[in-house]
Amino acid sequence: MIRFILVAATVIIFLILSIPVMLLEWLIGRRNRHLRDVQSLAVIRWIFRLILRIAGVKITVKGREHVPADCAVLYVGNHRSYFDILAGYVTVPGLMGFVAKKEMEQLPLLSTWMKYVNCLFLDRQNLKEGLKTILAGIDQVKRGVSVWIFPEGTRNKQENPMDLLPFKEGSLKIAEKSGCPVIPVAITGTAEVFEQHFPFIRPSHVTIEFGKPFIPKELEPELKKFPGAYAEKQIKAMLEAELMTQGKLTDKNHDLQTDKAKE
Repeated sequence: MIRFILVAATVIIFLILSIPVMLLEWLIGRRNRHLRDVQSLAVIRWIFRLILRIAGVKITVKGREHVPADCAVLYVGNHRSYFDILAGYVTVPGLMGFVAKKEMEQLPLLSTWMKYVNCLFLDRQNLKEGLKTILAGIDQVKRGVSVWIFPEGTRNKQENPMDLLPFKEGSLKIAEKSGCPVIPVAITGTAEVFEQHFPFIRPSHVTIEFGKPFIPKELEPELKKFPGAYAEKQIKAMLEAELMTQGKLTDKNHDLQTDKAKE
């Protein structure tokens, strides 16, 4: 419980004390948006690293060589915890913003920082508004800012990390329309920080693996129709390999997962 109190207090204190910084970034953004984005991201990465340290989270990054250094990309990953976002921001290079649910836009102070670090807000109930978010994401990629989306659409609360929620094909539209590479991302260990034993926060070893990038338009014809399913398959393969390495996926479970994949 002590870790939870410390993390909650850190977030609240940061949001209050950062108001002057937020106002300064707003002024900077009126003249130079790129500079505001860079500075705001540096601030958020600093506070996220502090929170992760307080929570006792250690992160191992694999496949960093798969992330292009010369262009924006669309990251697509599995989603089991709020800590996925913190781990994502402190491990990817360059400017990047997450796609968040529309409700987050109503949170004072927090939503402002989210906008400053290029988060997009998606209304899952309104098709027209959802299209606007996709168009905003395409524009964002074209100006060199990567986007990270969770194709499952919400946090996966399944006990087995291999049991992913169905990937929504529309989640890859940003890459399909902009032509940017898609990087599958497999995350393990984040649910063990908080969600598996709410309201306690416990130390955990988080692994983030970046898979080989692919461009939807360049996939084989039979795969091009369902790029979301293709990304899901890549993520499951990485999760399976990592969980086997950690000893969290037994041979019996491995066989069950293989049977499910065949079905």
